[in-house]
Amino acid sequence: MPVLQRAKLLPLIVACALFMENTDSTVIATSLPVIAQSLGEDPIALKLALTSYLVSLAVFIPISGWMADRYGARTIFRAALAVFMLGSVLCALSNSLGAFVGARFVQGMGGAMMVPVGRLVILRSVSKAELVGALAYLTVPALVGPVVGPPLGGFITTYFDWRWIFFINIPIGIVGIVLASLFFEDVREEDVAPLDIRGFLLSAFGFASLMLGLATGGRHLVPEAVSYGCVAAGIASLVAYGFHSRRVAHPVLNLSLLKIPTYRIGVIGGSIFRTGIGAIPFLLPLMLQLGFGLDALQSGLITFVSAAGALLMKTAAKTILARYGFRRVGINALSYADVSNKDMSGATSLSSVAQQLSLSMGVTIGAFALEAAGAVHGGSALGAGDFWPAFILVGLISAASVFMMARLAPDAGAEVSGHLLGGAPTSAPKATAQAISDQKPLE
Repeated sequence: MPVLQRAKLLPLIVACALFMENTDSTVIATSLPVIAQSLGEDPIALKLALTSYLVSLAVFIPISGWMADRYGARTIFRAALAVFMLGSVLCALSNSLGAFVGARFVQGMGGAMMVPVGRLVILRSVSKAELVGALAYLTVPALVGPVVGPPLGGFITTYFDWRWIFFINIPIGIVGIVLASLFFEDVREEDVAPLDIRGFLLSAFGFASLMLGLATGGRHLVPEAVSYGCVAAGIASLVAYGFHSRRVAHPVLNLSLLKIPTYRIGVIGGSIFRTGIGAIPFLLPLMLQLGFGLDALQSGLITFVSAAGALLMKTAAKTILARYGFRRVGINALSYADVSNKDMSGATSLSSVAQQLSLSMGVTIGAFALEAAGAVHGGSALGAGDFWPAFILVGLISAASVFMMARLAPDAGAEVSGHLLGGAPTSAPKATAQAISDQKPLE
């Protein structure tokens, strides 16, 4: 296959997987009230369906690169697509909250491997001259998926059945597996560092237990004592991982990277910001449908506008950063401004984990706020007036990230942003295309 044709085809194959993943997440958020009604559950209980998926991503993203290096990128990419399809079928066939949450966790396992491994295939199969153009193809589904997802999910849910929003993943996944089999090289590394199995188990158990405990803290799925026990066990496991990571040469999550000031502020400040932002896709469809009485399609035709706004800002981000610098406006690329090339893989893994956990925490906090509003009314049905405290709370949380960003030096990340300092241009921006392409438009 000609090099130029290959540089275009491989990204499009991976982009199909990325589009399926991004569209699926936004479709579900729009359909949550209808799904809850079908399963006979309180709509707030469906927070578990969102958090379980995000936690699954956080658990398995750190080992995706190792899996590809050890077993071959083509093999893992196809397996990831198959697992995502399996999770989609299980979601469609679910008849209880527990089954639906478990199916979403399976979907997250596939999603965690699918896109990072696909990106790895591109990085190792495309020449450097074609790399920027190839990676640019990956940003399209990340931007378009959240715009298309809400109206699509609303249309399917309103005029057909919510289960079809999961079945539509099957033909896309099959096409992806066939194309990957035909055109992907099974690239792998000859010398692969041993997997930090103990660290993976500690971090996986810690993240899963902590978020399960927080997400079930209320009246959903498990008793209160179990929720508190999960929180305690999760915290203990994560503390144990912190000590463990200092004693191994290749920890699954390299916490020492947090010693880099711009990386630490970018990850922590970005996590605080995303915690508030992460609640919006959960709260807004509920308010429009439960509070204002709109159907799923009408809701989707409103909520997609926020993703369209994010897409518009994405196109202007480079110019804004060059004009004002990271300290005033930026989050994502700042995290990688001072990270060396050899640490880039570990930095993207840790940042991605923090991103998924903060989004999951946002959903949990938003749900807590709604449950508190419901408790004030004695457990009666939620109305439009019950949502404003939740929106104010998550807005204040996002706004609190400014205290972290204020600690940045005025010239922080100038090499990446190209921000002018004292009227003098900085050096050429550092190549951080891979790291930046990992991020989602709402960020």
